[in-house]
Amino acid sequence: MSSTEVRPSHGAEIQPHDPVEAVVPAIPIVLPLVGGVLMFLLAFIAIYMA
Repeated sequence: MSSTEVRPSHGAEIQPHDPVEAVVPAIPIVLPLVGGVLMFLLAFIAIYMA
């Protein structure tokens, strides 16, 4: 008897979800924004301490 069940072939491996690859496209936008906020906070602290 032949089975009608679909079986995965050896060449079609399922790739696991990688959270790092999901974040990489956002790095060029998020990194400068975080840098700007950090510079603002450091300047604010320097003015407050002076």
